[in-house]
Amino acid sequence: MSKTDQASLTSCQVQSFIDDGFVRIESAFSTDLAQQCRDELWIDLGLSPDKPQHWTQPVLRVGWKYSTPFISAANTPQLHRAYDQLSGKGRWLAPKGLGTFPIRFPSSESSGDDGWHVDMSFGDTHPDFMEWRANVKSSGRALLMLFLLSDVGPDDAPTKIRKGSHSIVARELLPYGDAGATLRQLSANGYASTVDCEVELATGAAGTVYLCHPFLVHAAQPHRGERPRFMAQPPLLPKGEFDPTLPPSPVQLAIRQACELRF
Repeated sequence: MSKTDQASLTSCQVQSFIDDGFVRIESAFSTDLAQQCRDELWIDLGLSPDKPQHWTQPVLRVGWKYSTPFISAANTPQLHRAYDQLSGKGRWLAPKGLGTFPIRFPSSESSGDDGWHVDMSFGDTHPDFMEWRANVKSSGRALLMLFLLSDVGPDDAPTKIRKGSHSIVARELLPYGDAGATLRQLSANGYASTVDCEVELATGAAGTVYLCHPFLVHAAQPHRGERPRFMAQPPLLPKGEFDPTLPPSPVQLAIRQACELRF
C-alpha cells in the first residue's frame, strides 16, 4: 500500500461518517505545528503555560489566526484528501487559517456555554445570533471540524458528540426548505429529539482532527483536568451549493439517507 493510500480514509471510515456523523483522524498535523499554534495563542491570551495562578477564567476565546502554523495545520495533504473524500473532490475552499478557539482551563466555575447545539451555516451577519440559519442542503458549510491543538483526555473538556444526531437534524431541517431554520427554531426543544443518541468524547493527542457532518449535535463541558485545552472549531467552506450533476458526496449521502431525498 502506498503512503497516499495509507493517508486516505478507508471505505469503513467514510461509511462511519455517513452513519455516525464524524470521523477521527489521528496525526492529521504534526505535534510541532500544534506547539507552534499554542505558543501563539498563549501570547494572544497574555498568559503563560508556567503560571497557572493566572488561569482565572473557565474559558477564554480567540478569533481567527492566519499565520503560517495555523494555515499549515489546516492544509496537510492528509486533510486535503479527507476533505475531498467527504465533501467531494474540489468542492471545498482551502482554509486560510484556523478559528475560532474556545480555550478551556481547569475550573470549578461554569463556563455558561455548554449547551447542546448545531453550528449555523449562513445568515451570520444578523446581529442576533439566534437568527443565524442552516438548511437541509447545508448552504455555507461543507464540514464542521475540531482541531485538537493540545492533548485532550476525558477530563480535559473534550467536546461531546451525539452520534447519529446529524440524521435527526437533517429530517428536522427538511420542512424549512432552502430558507432554512434559525438557531432559535432549531433549538426550541433543546435538541430533545437527539437525547437518546450515544455520546462520543472528542479526545485525542495534539494533531488529531475530527471531521464532522455540519448537522452534528455537540456540546462543550467543564474542564476537570490539569492543563488547558486548546482547540480550533472552524468550518470547511464549500465552493457552492450541491451540484446534482456530480456524484453525491458522503455529506450529501448522509442527508439523502436520513430524508430519503435525491438531491
